[in-house]
Amino acid sequence: MGNASDTSAVFTSTISKEHDILMGSLYSIFCIMSLLGNCILLLVAYHKRSTLKPAEFFIINLSISDLGMTLSLFPLAIPSAFSHRWLFGEITCQLYAMCGVLFGLCSLTNLTALSLVCCLKVCIPNHGNKFSSSHARLLVVGVWCYASVFAVGPLAQWGHYSPEPYGTACCIDWQAPNHKLSALSYIVCLFIFCYALPCTIIFLSYTFILLTVRGSRQAVQQHVSLQTKTTNAHALIVKLSVAVCIGFLGAWTPYAALAMWAAFGDATQVPPAGFALAAVFAKSSTIYNPMVYLLCKPNFRECLYRDTSMLRQMIYRGSPQSEPKERFGSTLQRNKDVSISTRFSNGQQEGYGSCLQCTDNTSLCHVTTPQRTACILTGSTYTEVTVSQLSAKPQADFL
Repeated sequence: MGNASDTSAVFTSTISKEHDILMGSLYSIFCIMSLLGNCILLLVAYHKRSTLKPAEFFIINLSISDLGMTLSLFPLAIPSAFSHRWLFGEITCQLYAMCGVLFGLCSLTNLTALSLVCCLKVCIPNHGNKFSSSHARLLVVGVWCYASVFAVGPLAQWGHYSPEPYGTACCIDWQAPNHKLSALSYIVCLFIFCYALPCTIIFLSYTFILLTVRGSRQAVQQHVSLQTKTTNAHALIVKLSVAVCIGFLGAWTPYAALAMWAAFGDATQVPPAGFALAAVFAKSSTIYNPMVYLLCKPNFRECLYRDTSMLRQMIYRGSPQSEPKERFGSTLQRNKDVSISTRFSNGQQEGYGSCLQCTDNTSLCHVTTPQRTACILTGSTYTEVTVSQLSAKPQADFL
């Protein structure tokens, strides 16, 4: 902030004010949903950390990268969109672009590693069953290192970061290949190793899984774990992984297509509004992973329900109104029990129950001793007498 470049035309929005407001509003919604979804997913994963499967480490890592993108991009993109210009200067623009590339490539590389692990477990079970949590952690570290190479490259003069064509955010300078050979080599490597190759691996991995599963029922029983619970868990992880991959690639493909158009075609023909719309779709990728896993994975849902139930109980117990309500409720129940227990067959109450209504002046408290009654059948008629008179009546006539 405060740089002379802040007043440069490259930091001024090239789309309409209404489109910027719409973009800022959508970013705000994505930010809230991503924060809530990914934080809840990480909390659930922490509570069930002792039972996590190796493949689920990649789901957690994906949530971490989505959360990193949310915290590093949205707080800068939202006010800039509403202000109709980039507000934070050249240096922050470079860091913003680096974080976008780092977390975006980390998510894509992470999904690639997840697809390979799923393929290994289903298609080559002899080796896949040996894949442990330590292997998953090591592969996660490799994912971050792989993404870091391409994220730091432009800061080391391999490639270049610049404002987006629509002016209120920053990313890779897609027009640089027209002027610099190093920028051209960077974008070519980026396209091959960070988009084409990962997409190919993901597609082939899930294709092999589909062919293996559809081969025969014997192949299914052979290539998946012998235990039913493990079988269901692996099948569910594969399905959810496919869903997340489709969502992520669907979100980023429009932006990748426009970027390649700008890099290897006529950049002046690419509409800034198209780049802005593609950027909105790309940033929506941060909400797919938690939505899919929290809504569709049973053990995640059960753990989340258990945590929210405990939280509700803690809030209720800590409420200052809960204790008086409990005491009031118990008093009403106790009075109700006393009232019920002190009634006789004729609907009258015992004397001590009546005295509950008395004042301190005992002379005002008139207690009448309740009388129990019974019916005596004599021939075709019956008469009603008090219990004290029963001794004088024949027992055979007692009804």
